[in-house]
Amino acid sequence: MKKILITGAAGFIGSHLAELCVEKGYSVKALVKYNSRNAWGWLEASPFLRDMEVVSGDVRNFDSVSQVLNGVDTVFHLAALVGIPYSYITPHSYIETNIVGTYNILQGARLKGLESVLVTSTSEVYGTAQYVPIDENHPLSAQSPYAASKIGADQLALSYFRSFELPVTIVRPFNVYGPRQSARAVIPTVITQILAGRGSVRIGRREPLRDLTYVGDTAAAYLAIAESGRLAGEVVNIGRDEEISVGDLALRIASLMGLRITLEVEDERVRPEKSEVLRLRCDNRKLLQAASWKPRFSLDQGLEKTIGWLKDHLDLYKPDIYNA
Repeated sequence: MKKILITGAAGFIGSHLAELCVEKGYSVKALVKYNSRNAWGWLEASPFLRDMEVVSGDVRNFDSVSQVLNGVDTVFHLAALVGIPYSYITPHSYIETNIVGTYNILQGARLKGLESVLVTSTSEVYGTAQYVPIDENHPLSAQSPYAASKIGADQLALSYFRSFELPVTIVRPFNVYGPRQSARAVIPTVITQILAGRGSVRIGRREPLRDLTYVGDTAAAYLAIAESGRLAGEVVNIGRDEEISVGDLALRIASLMGLRITLEVEDERVRPEKSEVLRLRCDNRKLLQAASWKPRFSLDQGLEKTIGWLKDHLDLYKPDIYNA
């Protein structure tokens, strides 16, 4: 890899990945969504910003994508709509961004002869686990419009490998957490409510089980997959092969903060019953065997780093407002 393009580079995982790639000596072009204020999201305060080429554009627009691919060898495609609750409100926007946006990246990469393309998937495509741990051969089951859009994007990407020999890898993270995550996600919503002084913390359902990976480990896994050079045409899970319920997670966070809380299930945070994914646990053997990666942070270590960061950035969040 010589020059890397990261789409969605202003976002949660994308900003961490962009910084890691710069730190490792790669030339990074960061694609951020065009806006009239020239706002670059989480990259604005990055100590690595001066070493990146930041370009504004929109993955939904093929002309924009084609232009930004000039001079690039490898693409990490992370740009997407990711909020599951909002996908119930406007499914069409998820088709436009997640499927059409991925098509534009694939077609542009094909026409320009790129060396490798990594397309970001999600563990949500598996639906509630039919067996655990979930390996890459687990059946796909879309339980939300978001998951359906990601399955469509994944299958389109694999079709470009099979039809046109485009060197595509599907990167499938399980649940990622850490600094800069959206307030809509369970970990920042629990931490920020506690920091705001709430003794009763509002969450969705308590019983779903999740496999959580710290964002720094997730970014390192992306880079390890790309550097392996052996995973074209493959799907690769990223996770720890550990699980914890949402309720136990919230209580564990409070314990790390030295506090006791009660949990309050808030109806607007609860998914429709048939849409709730009840269990996700990652089989990460392919990643461990094929790439030079292993997680560095335990759950408690990652949570402590996240708590510390949110303490310093609580002013960026609105703990009393839930926004789908």
